[in-house]
Amino acid sequence: MKELEKIYGINISNSDLFKIALTHPSYTKENNLPYEQNYERLEFLGDAVLKLLASDILYEKYPQYTEGQLSKIRSIVVSDNTLSKIAHEIGLCDLIILSPHEAKQGYSNIESVCACAFEAILGAFYLDEKQSEIKQFLKNALLPYIEEVNSNFEKYNAKAILQEYTQGINKKTPVYKILEETGPAHKKTFKISVYFNDEQIATGIGKSKKDAEQHAAYEACKILGVI
Repeated sequence: MKELEKIYGINISNSDLFKIALTHPSYTKENNLPYEQNYERLEFLGDAVLKLLASDILYEKYPQYTEGQLSKIRSIVVSDNTLSKIAHEIGLCDLIILSPHEAKQGYSNIESVCACAFEAILGAFYLDEKQSEIKQFLKNALLPYIEEVNSNFEKYNAKAILQEYTQGINKKTPVYKILEETGPAHKKTFKISVYFNDEQIATGIGKSKKDAEQHAAYEACKILGVI
């Protein structure tokens, strides 16, 4: 709890909530603990808290943007990819409580696990009545990513841009195929190609399938002259 308070700069009143927020389902399963003792319910709540506060931050920062523009930026900023990066940066992933087997397998480095824990902590702070404090934390944590996405939107939204382009030609959508997976389960690297009309256009590499697809789409957009 002291480490969490240091990371977030927020005093914790109900420590039991935060222990649950850090507990992976593998731990409760292995120890025959009730389902509600793992982070999944708090993650559900935290997901809603994140979207609301991220929307509030975007609404204040870009008063001239349309609902559509704000939604597109938010979808990228609240993605598992971004949340996992923040969770690693602040050291949250190291605090996740896993079963011994999952811990040895490096589950604390898996993107989705880190993102889930990040959202669960938000849910815990919400129930701990620290809404204003967590909004300030999120503002500081998300703003660099918000500004990066806003400045390089085509790079982050390449899949949607490519799909809109291909559908405008013949109503068909791009197809993504995995060419290669390397590395251990907790630290995989994916190589993916994107095809249109059964023709390979470009290839991308990423730490997750979504990341690799986005890189492939971005390269395809540049090759096709879409961006």
